[in-house]
Formats: sequence, C-alpha cells, structure tokens
Amino acid sequence: MNKKYDVVALGEVLIDFTFSGRNSDGKKVFEENPGGAPANCVGALCKLGGRGALIAMTGDDSFGDDIRKSLSEINVDVSQIQHCDYQHTTLAFVMLDDDGERHFSFYRNPGADTQIDFDRIDKSYLDGAKILHVGSLSLVEEKSRESTMKSIVAVKEANGLVSYDPNWRAPLWKSKAVGVEFIKSIFPLTDIVKISDEEYELLFGDLPFEKGFRELHEKGVSLVLVTMGENGVMYSFSSMNLEKSFSGTVPGKKVHAVDTTGAGDSFTGGLLYKLTRKENPLDLEKDELEDYLRFANSVAAFCVTKKGAIPALPSMEDIRDDIKDPAIDS
Repeated sequence: MNKKYDVVALGEVLIDFTFSGRNSDGKKVFEENPGGAPANCVGALCKLGGRGALIAMTGDDSFGDDIRKSLSEINVDVSQIQHCDYQHTTLAFVMLDDDGERHFSFYRNPGADTQIDFDRIDKSYLDGAKILHVGSLSLVEEKSRESTMKSIVAVKEANGLVSYDPNWRAPLWKSKAVGVEFIKSIFPLTDIVKISDEEYELLFGDLPFEKGFRELHEKGVSLVLVTMGENGVMYSFSSMNLEKSFSGTVPGKKVHAVDTTGAGDSFTGGLLYKLTRKENPLDLEKDELEDYLRFANSVAAFCVTKKGAIPALPSMEDIRDDIKDPAIDS
C-alpha cells in the first residue's frame, strides 16, 4: 500500500479551554489548548514520527491561527485546514475533577468545524491516505456529514482503510436517539472501530461484548477496540475473508492522571502509527497486535500525565524513556 500519508484525519478541530486554577480573586482561569479528536489522533501519530494530515475547518480568527501553528510544530500537514469567514472557531471549556476526568461545555452554534466543504478538499489527500480517520462529531451537521461520507467513499475507492472513533458528546446532538442512529450509520463503511466502554454501553446497551463485537464484524469491521482507561483495552479481530480471528484484553498502565483529555485519541494515534508501519495494516497476528496495543496504552498513559491534549502528546523518545517494551523499540 504505497501511499503518501499514513493517516489523514477529517473532522473537528477546536480550542479546549482547560481549567487551570483560580486567580488571586478566586475567579476561574482557563488555559488555551488546541484540540478536537481527529486532530489529537493525527497529532499523536505525527509526534511519534508518522506522516499525517488534517482535513478540517476553523474560523478566520486568532484561534484558527493558533491551531495551525500548534499542529505544524508537531509535523501535521495543515494545508487542508479550511478557513470559514462566517463561523468562528469552535470552543470547548473543559472542567476537570480530582481524577482528571473531563466535563465539557461547547460554544458551537454551529461552529466552523461543522462547515467542512468537500469541494474544497484536495482529493490527492484522500487518494494518498493509507488510513482515513474520522470521528462522529462531524456527523452532527449536514455539511460536515456530507463531506465525511464523501471522503470515506473516496478513500475506499482508492483502496485505503477507514478508522472510526465515535466520540459521544451529548450536548451537541438533538437527542440521544438521533445521535446513536447517525453514529451507527457508518459502521458498515469502516475497517477499524475504537470506542470507550461508556460508548459501548450507549451503542449496545447490555449486549455482551462478544455479541457486540460479532455484530460489528458482520457489518464489515475488521478490528474492534473497547478502551477501559487504566484497565486497558479489549480487542476483537476478524479478517475480511474470515480465515483468521482472535480476541483478548491488554492491560493498561496505571499513572497519576492530571487531565484525561485526548487519552483515547492518543491511544488511537499510537495504534495507527504501529499499524501503518506495515505494508498491509490489517494483516495481523495476535501477538503482534497485542504488542501494538501495549504501545498505544503507553502513549495514552503518557498523555494523561499532562494538561491539554496536543501539548501532552509524547514523542517516541518520551515513550522509550517512559517504559521499556519490545513494541516501543521497533
């Protein structure tokens, strides 16, 4: 699979204002950090040394300039981040509890990130992607939803793969039922699906994991991952020709979490980095995949020890220093 980019991500990019304490008058102070799940994911891959680009949209404002600068500094190709002159860059205010868990308030009405225009995308980026990575927030509004669907089709026609992380943000959807319907609608077009244990419950209720995994495999998904924070990740793999299938759990790494923003995205970026070292990313053996997942867990564990998402992403040197692991040394 001779492609120019390991991963091209498409979807929301925004500014996270993360709570960072109080001033001398007791008023809350927030720290500006670029974020957005697809941006975090491709940022993680590029910080590790992969080749990645982001298709997104910001407002024509200083926040958009900050986003481009931050991503460029970690070698993400930002030439496909479009400008919007009628919507501002989307903002998210992030409050953290004592365990570093996040609570979001969005300023997105609808926000520049929802206005991604397929006609303005350089199609060579889609043709040149080993993997297109998308989330679900670009499905909320019609324009970005259309661009997402058309991009997925273009990548599949060019023999690329599609990775999907359906981040659930309840305040952005008209209702839970509408959100779940749209999130599930693109499973049949994807090859890799990463969801959290909370999102699994949202999408599948009390259906046992084995049956939920089987349902996704029957829709054509080859690799299914359910992340469980410090408890690690469950996985299920089934090759397209059904000649090979295996599943299991890889333990997580326990660290003191300062901010869990970007944990799942950095995990996915680390995994996609490893998968795209291969000519065929989904030609996998069980031991090999588990090595990759240990690596991805280490990337996520490093990320949560610092504030913000993109500023907390580790380099390969950071991971080597953090833990000695056969999956990291390769």
